[in-house]
Amino acid sequence: MKQFAKLSILIAFSALTINVFGQSNNYPFEIKISGKGIHSIIFIPGFACSGKVWDETKIFYETKYTCYILTMAGFAEVPPQSQPTFQNWEKAIAAYIQQNKIDKPIIVGHSLGGGLAMALAADYPDLISKIIVVDALPCLSALMNPSYHTKDNNDCGAIVSQLTSSTNEQFYQMQKQGMLRLLADTSKQELVVNWTIQSDRKTFAEMYCDYSNTDLREKISGITCPALILLESYFENFKPAINEQFKNLKTANLQYATKGLHFIMYDDKDWYNKQLNNFIGR
Repeated sequence: MKQFAKLSILIAFSALTINVFGQSNNYPFEIKISGKGIHSIIFIPGFACSGKVWDETKIFYETKYTCYILTMAGFAEVPPQSQPTFQNWEKAIAAYIQQNKIDKPIIVGHSLGGGLAMALAADYPDLISKIIVVDALPCLSALMNPSYHTKDNNDCGAIVSQLTSSTNEQFYQMQKQGMLRLLADTSKQELVVNWTIQSDRKTFAEMYCDYSNTDLREKISGITCPALILLESYFENFKPAINEQFKNLKTANLQYATKGLHFIMYDDKDWYNKQLNNFIGR
């Protein structure tokens, strides 16, 4: 099944660009900041991806917004940190917003980053002004099994052992084949595959396991800010199940891309940019 395959591999206008390593403050991410706008946008990439995935998006906003581009620790050559979990990463992003006094940012997240955007808006409703979720569901596992429930003591040992023991060539071939189901734009496939290859294998495995066990279906009832949900065109085949997953997100505006796969920002660029411009501008 396509969705099982997808789950298994889930994997400048401003002259000044600041590269801030959050490691000194124990933040589990690297940040690049561009633009000098009064308002802010925080971009969170997807699983094993670099913040560079947003390069073609942020250029439209750097004249009016301060853009914070994250790359999570352990992904795409950013050094790993201990205890990489979805919850720890969510808390760290919230702490960064609070400690740096970023006033009501817009959060844009793709895939895993979209999950983090939903969790942040739910747990810190006074911190966020809007969220844009790019091809992420509250619980991807529940798309195959609607009665899915998270495991309290989720053992990630097997998946960590499997992925860390794979040879570099085996891992590369697995990611290369998997990317065919995630990204239609052939000019971008090797770029994204390289980000996964440059990621820390243990972080990759642990975060895959943890995010696969994450269920936000109830949590999103706490979201009060406007939420734009951009989903790949294939998800139209599962509209009843998708609507069921988002039923607790009362502010959700669900839109389906006209073509392409998981990396909507590459595969349906014009449609994607129009959706963001309309939502952010409004």
